[in-house]
Amino acid sequence: MSEVILLTKEGYDKIVSEYDELVTVKRKEVAERIKDAISYGDISENAEYDSAKNEQAELEEQIMKLEYMMRNAKILDDNEISDEYVNVGLKVKIKELSAGEIIDFRIVGSTEADPFEGKISNESEVGKQLLMKKKGDIAEVTVPDGVVRYEILDIYK
Repeated sequence: MSEVILLTKEGYDKIVSEYDELVTVKRKEVAERIKDAISYGDISENAEYDSAKNEQAELEEQIMKLEYMMRNAKILDDNEISDEYVNVGLKVKIKELSAGEIIDFRIVGSTEADPFEGKISNESEVGKQLLMKKKGDIAEVTVPDGVVRYEILDIYK
């Protein structure tokens, strides 16, 4: 049985766009590099050929990975997600209670997680502890230095 990959519509569109770029543009570029390298003569000691073939293998592996993700994607529909409780696909505003820092981020599937873009995985410790909590609830997350407590200030789409 295949693993279901949770994706927002935005995340799915990003994967499709990357896939299209790899298949329509990068494949042709790599094929051209291989063709050029072959034109140099003996491929048994041809560094350009070896490099291009390695690049082709990596490209095909990435394409297969994206195909798998698209095939097994469960796209989260904003209209089907209630913002009463923290859930994948929703944005959350929390307050770290000891420091008073307020943080906004979106809970996403692990494939889309990117803390630098404000996207945390539902499988991360913070994500797990926030799931199914509602506005006003306190989530406690165990970290190496102890426990960090977050108050959920808002849940929105």
